[in-house]
Amino acid sequence: MRYLISLFAPRPLHRSFALLDRNGHCQAFKQCSLQPMGDGWVEIEEIRLNWLHQPLPASALVVQRQARPRAQQLLAS
Repeated sequence: MRYLISLFAPRPLHRSFALLDRNGHCQAFKQCSLQPMGDGWVEIEEIRLNWLHQPLPASALVVQRQARPRAQQLLAS
């Protein structure tokens, strides 16, 4: 029964992050639901192992969206 429930239960969304050094080179990857603690972690679209020890392409970074209050969203419609 637990197996059936687990099939339909919502799963946590995992986001991808890369740790950048001072020069902007990728040092590590991590997938988790919250942004890792510490400096240098940036959110990326996907993990590609060939980016290790290389600068990340600009297209790899996730664009951070500004959260707007719900009332402003309704008025803008």
